[in-house]
Amino acid sequence: MLRTARPLAPITPAELPSGGSERAGLAVEVRTLRKDFGKNTALADLSFKVLPHQFVSIVGPSGCGKSTALRIIAGLLEATAGSVTVWGEEVRGPLSDAGMVFQSPVLMPWRSVIDNVLFACEMRGERAERYRARAEELIELSGLRGFEGHYPHELSGGMQQRVSICRALLLRPRLLLMDEPFGALDVMTRERMGFELLRLCDLGEYTVLFVTHSISEAVLLSDTIVIMRGHGDAAKAHMLEIDLPRPRTLASMRDARFVELAAAVREEFELGRAL
Repeated sequence: MLRTARPLAPITPAELPSGGSERAGLAVEVRTLRKDFGKNTALADLSFKVLPHQFVSIVGPSGCGKSTALRIIAGLLEATAGSVTVWGEEVRGPLSDAGMVFQSPVLMPWRSVIDNVLFACEMRGERAERYRARAEELIELSGLRGFEGHYPHELSGGMQQRVSICRALLLRPRLLLMDEPFGALDVMTRERMGFELLRLCDLGEYTVLFVTHSISEAVLLSDTIVIMRGHGDAAKAHMLEIDLPRPRTLASMRDARFVELAAAVREEFELGRAL
């Protein structure tokens, strides 16, 4: 029998804090979220919460609404029903204090590495020079020192994604939203990128919502995993706390507890396929 940190039970609105002071203490609160595209339901009755400085992964089968949920949280999509609050405020448009990283790096090919990173402050109407030292610090921390003047076509896929992460972190957002950022990378590169991401997040005490298809990646990186099962009206979210000690290393993946937790998540995947 699997020794899970907490029973894998659906998270219902009644289990979420309802008081104003408690809600303000949450980083993210998703309550009975629904999104319809015409006659098709992308997700329904989705509820979960994220505490400050947590690394929370969202996993589930293709088409279950993971990316849709993340875009609603970011304020890039409007929900059909339900609500999302971030730092105690209901989301009614694009978040101003959040960094977003997509599966594709979305870099501008005519701009160098450092200019791509600095684009984040330019979009806010800030002077680039004010953030140059910060950009250089992030570039060094991400292992890209010496590549500041290179252009995207001169970088590997992993290096391009590191640039995109640096850009997302430039303005020190309290919330970092990541939609399968390592999905296009090979296994070795995505593992290395995962550890680099953890290192950067530990330094900045960010709160992270991370969408991934990889069970092992979710277990390795997360404090908590939101497991989405099924599709549309059949989708239900379960939460699993990951009680592996930090800092995480490759040795963590050989730990018996890691294997138990990964098996628990996989079991939920299989139940989802049967819905």
